[in-house]
Amino acid sequence: MFVGGKFIESKSGKVEIDVVDPATQKVLSRTPRCSIEELEMAAKTASEAFSSWKRVPVSVRQRYMFKYAELIRKDMDNLARIVSDELGKTLEDAKGSVFRGLEVVEHSCSVQTIMMGETVQGVANGVDTYSFREPLGVVAGICPFNFPAMIPMWMFPLAVTAGNT
Repeated sequence: MFVGGKFIESKSGKVEIDVVDPATQKVLSRTPRCSIEELEMAAKTASEAFSSWKRVPVSVRQRYMFKYAELIRKDMDNLARIVSDELGKTLEDAKGSVFRGLEVVEHSCSVQTIMMGETVQGVANGVDTYSFREPLGVVAGICPFNFPAMIPMWMFPLAVTAGNT
């Protein structure tokens, strides 16, 4: 598991899940089932990080996404191969899935514009309105097994760039 900026071993003692190539039935890797306590610890860590992350300037958060998009582009073929191996998708389908996720990562780089608030002057005599967009806090997504790259990339880049954890 990757929590608090580092990889940690699950201590749940729960059965690991085999990641199997559906074409060959070969076990590619194993992943642990985390415990409720480990999930709560991850949420607590994200909550603690939120207080400082939300204050990081949007332009800095945006630069992280530019770098993330660059890394995806650089490793697109390898990422697609992993998706193909784990799901039995054709390599072209897997590449398309990674690419569609990359498009949202690139879109998240425009979050400065998306995060702009609004000002309306003269709503009534002596009344102006202002709206601000602020981060919400800890967010989570449930990702389907059949789109392990695309769907997470549709969720977390926008949330993280907007200042959520």
